[in-house]
Amino acid sequence: MSNKEYVGGTEGMKILDEFLLNIQKPSRYIGGEVGAVVKDKSKVDIRFAFCFPDTYEIGMSHLGMKILYGLKNAVPNYWCERVFMPLPDMEEEMRRRNIPLYALESLDPIKDFDFIGFTIQYELCYTSILEMLDLAGLPVLASERKELTPIVCGGGPCVCNAEPIADFFDLFFIGEGEEMNLEVMRLMEQCKKENCTKDEFLRRAAKIEGVYVPSLYDVDYNEDGTVKSITAKETAPKQVTKRIVRDIDKMYAPESFVVPFCNIVHDRAVVEVLRGCIRGCRFCQAGFIYRPFREKEKSTILHQTKCLCENTGYDEVSLSSLSTSDFRDIEGLLTDLTEYTSKNDINLSLPSLRVDRFSDEVLKKITDVRKSGLTFAPEAGTQRLRDVINKNVTEQNVLDSVKIAFEGGYTNIKLYFMLGLPTETLEDIEGIYDLAKAVIEQFYANPNRKKGRPVSVSISLSTFIPKPFTPFEFEPQLDEESIKQRQKHLISVANDKKISISWSKYDTSLLEAVLARGDRRVGKAVYAAWKKGCKLDGWDEHFDFSKWQEAFRECGLDMAFYANRQRSYDEVAPWSHINMLVSRDFLIEENKLAHKEVTTPNCREKCSNCGVSKCVGGDICRAIR
Repeated sequence: MSNKEYVGGTEGMKILDEFLLNIQKPSRYIGGEVGAVVKDKSKVDIRFAFCFPDTYEIGMSHLGMKILYGLKNAVPNYWCERVFMPLPDMEEEMRRRNIPLYALESLDPIKDFDFIGFTIQYELCYTSILEMLDLAGLPVLASERKELTPIVCGGGPCVCNAEPIADFFDLFFIGEGEEMNLEVMRLMEQCKKENCTKDEFLRRAAKIEGVYVPSLYDVDYNEDGTVKSITAKETAPKQVTKRIVRDIDKMYAPESFVVPFCNIVHDRAVVEVLRGCIRGCRFCQAGFIYRPFREKEKSTILHQTKCLCENTGYDEVSLSSLSTSDFRDIEGLLTDLTEYTSKNDINLSLPSLRVDRFSDEVLKKITDVRKSGLTFAPEAGTQRLRDVINKNVTEQNVLDSVKIAFEGGYTNIKLYFMLGLPTETLEDIEGIYDLAKAVIEQFYANPNRKKGRPVSVSISLSTFIPKPFTPFEFEPQLDEESIKQRQKHLISVANDKKISISWSKYDTSLLEAVLARGDRRVGKAVYAAWKKGCKLDGWDEHFDFSKWQEAFRECGLDMAFYANRQRSYDEVAPWSHINMLVSRDFLIEENKLAHKEVTTPNCREKCSNCGVSKCVGGDICRAIR
């Protein structure tokens, strides 16, 4: 064993060489991949450790990380490097040998960087963030990190309510990071030259649109435990307004990716085709927090597709968005793309297809030699409940789509539903099975089906999780007994062996709901759970719900208060000082319409005055129509 202090670089590699071959998938931890950016440290003024609080295989699949990695590295004197959560075998060796968490490009310890930034995609990664900070050799509490650098920052969908992790971070990026990331890095460059303190830097950073500095806000509580007020200190804005990129055609997009040595979850080129969503499904947080809806030009998408495939060597490209089939001229886009991809033996995949936008023409444009299966998301089993959630999809839409799929050679269909949606009844649960049966019947109604090829339908059930900035943020999550009652009822009516049923664990859904709608006090439970050994909570083999239960009890906090409680319209939300552009009045009105079983048209059909147009100017929203 080496007794040398780990300093990174070439010497660091020598130390890693002593044990890496004993670690599972050592290529996760060595860097050096094709496309990785390595710079001369003597010419770099600002270093950014871009951390993904999950495994290499998941983090390397994330498009947002690829975009911001390339964006920052395009600035000559800035260097952005990648950092991932090590799995237990690697972490054990690192701690045993006093090797701090390091970045893959330089192998340097990230505690020496100017920024340690986390992209936060999932609430159950919170303890992994603390584990990574601790492994880096840093205090996990922001108040204990006194020096100007490193600044610990976070972005991504979870920071629309960052309160449960506010005590651990110096600042958050609210909204789209392409512009404000560079603005904050330029501010750091200036503050280092002026020998500013950390407090001075944070006060100045808080003036940048979209930057939230939690230490500049005080939170008071009512006797019943609800939030009484959130007060900005000094010159911090009363509300932090999310940042958006107005013109996504001119926005930075990488023309090359880092190509991993090992297989990753989505091992292919990925091109973003649009941002936002026109639909307004009332349970879907992404559909509201990523507004306004913006499409790229077809020529931009084709150019970016060609660049990525030619520069990386990938033979598969995926079109990324919340709802790719809502691209205005989806068939024209696919015609242009397949002219290139077919000629170059490149597989084209569209993972975000709407049931009501699935057509024979779209299916013909997708190259999928395996014909392995397609997934559709009706979300609810009856039209009444689909109207409640504003899904705006009918049973006939589903049957028309699977008919096209069956005629195209598919035999496996996966249907995705949620349990515990507001106003749900046992009749709605029976409707899940009835819809699956109708899909089976649609298969056998096809006169041209190939004999001897069996059909299968998989029903996948997840527990509804109320999320901030949705019309259902006021709704309770059902308790475990109620969810199990629904699961048992569905099983009791299911009698077709061609239909399989699976569901997610309630424990993880409950914790996700607690962390999604929690206030700052929940941070104490997050810290306590981490101290008990919780990390990698998104993985079944590492998740220990009993430790989380102990942590909440010891902190005097009740999970049911955060997850299973109906919230009034006039209650102050823990995230009320964050402006995601969609107005609270609109969310309240949508909640009322849900209980009346009334749907709202999508943005392309009619503007519903959600508030985005008022905040960013009507020109963006008018472009939808």
